[in-house]
Amino acid sequence: MGTTITLDLADDLPPGRLHELADDVFAWMREVDGRFSTYKADSEVCRFDRGEVLLSEASADLRFVLEACADLWGATDGFFDAYATGRLDPSGFVKGWAAQVASDRLLAAGAANHCVNAGGDVRVRGFSPAGEPWRVGIRHPWDAMATCLVLAGTDLAVATSGVYERGRHVLDPRRGAPASGLRSVTVVGSDLGVADAYATAALAMGAAGIGWLDRLGDHTHAVVTDDARQFHSTALPLTV
Repeated sequence: MGTTITLDLADDLPPGRLHELADDVFAWMREVDGRFSTYKADSEVCRFDRGEVLLSEASADLRFVLEACADLWGATDGFFDAYATGRLDPSGFVKGWAAQVASDRLLAAGAANHCVNAGGDVRVRGFSPAGEPWRVGIRHPWDAMATCLVLAGTDLAVATSGVYERGRHVLDPRRGAPASGLRSVTVVGSDLGVADAYATAALAMGAAGIGWLDRLGDHTHAVVTDDARQFHSTALPLTV
């Protein structure tokens, strides 16, 4: 996925079991990368985009992702568009979804206290190794060594979409041009795939994305504009 995946397991389990759980997570992430990478010509998503794989032949995961992207297109008034670049690219959902699935599997396996971090999209559950709620730092959009906000919680899905690492890679699908107006968008909810897509959609909306996020009753958010103004939900789980 062109990013770093990190895992923190905080349950008091035998070392062998912890290694097994970690191996399962990273094997899943490698499977997702192999299937959904837009950089690998032989990935399933690239072969599907070229018409070499029919929908009836697609894996259950690809069919799920395609359906989710269609639903998110409708929920975001078209601003989350897996075809915005002219080819199929569901990456704005897949990374968060993959980390959410990894977290769900850890929970089902008895690892109730963990943090999965997929390139800044973070799913935390339970408590940290110190026995405290997890603290999730939101990267400062102009200083890679600093945070602009820190969140805390025991059950959070935190997704951030920004232009500070890859440039203006998110397109406004209505204009067919790179989105502008927002430097960084963080969305917090209960499902990391949805939060990831919502953050991408709001970034694509530009300044109008702030008002759209305000109307999402089941999510909270933090936004930094291109001119360094900061806005966030009053209910955002901030800590110091």
